[in-house]
Amino acid sequence: MSSSRFFSRLYRGETGIDFIGTRKRWYLASLVLIVICVGSMVFRGFNVGIDFKGGTQFQIKAANTSITTSSAAAAMAQTGHPAESAAQQVGSGATRQIVLKTKQLDLATQAAVQNKLGQVLHIDPKDSISTDSVSSSWGGEITKKAVQGLIVFLLVVFAYIALRFEWKMAVGALTALLHDLIIAAGIYSIVGFELTPSTIVGLLTILGFSLYDTVVVFDKVAENSRDLAATARMTYAEAANMAVNQTLMRSINTSLISLLPVAGLLFVGAGLLGVGTIKDLALILFVGLAIGAYSSLFLATPVVVDLKEREPEYRNLTKRVQAKRVAARTPVVEPALAGTAPAPRGKPAPAPRPGARPASRPAKRRP
Repeated sequence: MSSSRFFSRLYRGETGIDFIGTRKRWYLASLVLIVICVGSMVFRGFNVGIDFKGGTQFQIKAANTSITTSSAAAAMAQTGHPAESAAQQVGSGATRQIVLKTKQLDLATQAAVQNKLGQVLHIDPKDSISTDSVSSSWGGEITKKAVQGLIVFLLVVFAYIALRFEWKMAVGALTALLHDLIIAAGIYSIVGFELTPSTIVGLLTILGFSLYDTVVVFDKVAENSRDLAATARMTYAEAANMAVNQTLMRSINTSLISLLPVAGLLFVGAGLLGVGTIKDLALILFVGLAIGAYSSLFLATPVVVDLKEREPEYRNLTKRVQAKRVAARTPVVEPALAGTAPAPRGKPAPAPRPGARPASRPAKRRP
């Protein structure tokens, strides 16, 4: 098949890619990713920001100066309270600032560190350096609220899908969301970006995107599987596979349109321009959108198919569909006329040559 014909069929939703028949290999791929991500979360952990664990933040005005993130980090190390995470650059030009984060310091220590930074960097500590402190108790409360919000979100999603479709589809959607959550968090742990409130906002955003894509596919599955038991025109797995192919182009378009601006934030804003404060949000959005599109097609619907085909109704449907297809492939043999002898076994008689005279009939005897 030529590429132009393939893309034409893809645009019309007429592709025949076997997503459901090859679901075991996608299960295996997801399992490998989950094991890697869980291993990173257990052994490597997260680079938790001060908003969750508490700490002190120093903001240095670096406009029209030669101060860089590395020189600011070195100056902080000279104060005896080194930064607990990499220094970040915020803004550019007249609004450029360097952000340094340390463990929680009392007011007297904050003032001493502020003065020392001013001496090392040759700037006025009062005008050019500001401090902000977050207590560990407040950070713990933020963590608790974030976890509670995530749990409530997943429960609401399960209830909505169960009421809108059925509980088996709710299980499939929740499986896809948990899959996206674990892999996105695991990649965040592997890369080592700081975990901030922006990360939680981005995480909830990508879960919502994954849910939207999954609901679109489920709606098409419900449409294709309507009255299947009565017509027996196809199995439930075939109806679900058709639905995935019919929504494939829509999923690709939605994912690309969402990924392009996020890629701009991540690779241009954080990578080329060095705006460190947006990389936390950009990474979680980029990874989450990509993995959410994957799970909607390759995980959520196959899980639903596995659950549905365990029902007696759909097991019987599969047998009926297969029996109809076997009967359709079996050639129909006309019954022999009464009183005629069965055809002799062996090789069939050779076909007459074109233009040959018909064989003469035996003469009838007169009584």
